[in-house]
Amino acid sequence: MNSTHIKNIIFDLGGIFLNIDYSLTEKAFIELGVTNFADFYTQHNASTLFEDLETGKITPEDFCDALRTISTIPLTNEQIYTAWNAMLLDLPTERLIWLEVIRQRYNVYLYSNTNKIHYQAFLTIAKKVMGEKHFNDYFIKAYYSHELGLRKPYAASYTAILHEQNLAATETLFIDDTIKNIEGAAEAGLQTLHLIAPQTVLDIDL
Repeated sequence: MNSTHIKNIIFDLGGIFLNIDYSLTEKAFIELGVTNFADFYTQHNASTLFEDLETGKITPEDFCDALRTISTIPLTNEQIYTAWNAMLLDLPTERLIWLEVIRQRYNVYLYSNTNKIHYQAFLTIAKKVMGEKHFNDYFIKAYYSHELGLRKPYAASYTAILHEQNLAATETLFIDDTIKNIEGAAEAGLQTLHLIAPQTVLDIDL
């Protein structure tokens, strides 16, 4: 990373600002009887069903119908939503304070692989911390995969954002906690920073 040339930063959301624990969602689905949930979704891999959810190709209701079909378990939509959201934890205030400082020095953007179910749950979490202020207002633009129609780690998704915002890849730093997403960003020509737990954004030297 060559910080002297960085003008723009694109941040991931989960594992960067929002604390998440993928194992809690897997555990919740196992408790519902979906014992092979990891075959469909992990931090590093997503099946076609989950990719379709995260790129907005299917609705949450369609997602629930498909999950019932492949699991052969008559789960309610509410059970599925609750288990799916189990991974979403807290939004530490000190990271928002840090972001407030960083956005004075760089053009900051957000790019998150997410879906309508998680997005609505995240807004509820954020509201508890931020009140009436909206999380997206910290960024010049916040990109969510289910709205963008593209997702990480595919290089084309980063290129689409760079093009829309007229950003030079060499002047843009991408920060994520998942190595496959970092590799995709590097393929698109961005500078990258792989944030590995227990490190947080507060440990980044910019």
